[in-house]
Amino acid sequence: MAEFVMKDLVKKAGLTSRFQIASAATSREEIGNPVYPPARRKLAEHGISCGGHAARQLTQADYEEYDLLIGMDQANVRNIRRICGGDPEEKVHLLLEYAGRPGQEVADPWYTGDFEATWQDVLAGCQGLCDYLIKERHPDYMG
Repeated sequence: MAEFVMKDLVKKAGLTSRFQIASAATSREEIGNPVYPPARRKLAEHGISCGGHAARQLTQADYEEYDLLIGMDQANVRNIRRICGGDPEEKVHLLLEYAGRPGQEVADPWYTGDFEATWQDVLAGCQGLCDYLIKERHPDYMG
């Protein structure tokens, strides 16, 4: 969900060419699967497409490829650090840090069934992350 929300925000800011945004699983259960149907429906409610996506596994090479690796919860963060061999450059963060909610985790709809709560968390985190990246990485942006 977060990948497509972030892509939508960056697109609306006219900065698509300045960002590389992708998601990757920290476990193997969903590898190759499309976005989970209730999450796909929640994105569609907000006019966001996620067609053509297939889950892939995070790799150690992703640590070098990306400036930030964002986890939804502490289990993601632990797995990211394990897969990547640590976090020497401090690239690994929780999404809700960017919403002013350090240490808080995105509501996991797999367990709660509440995709609206997840949507709200993801949207707040992605908006905060987008604002941070524009301010920190693209201060010349006048959107």
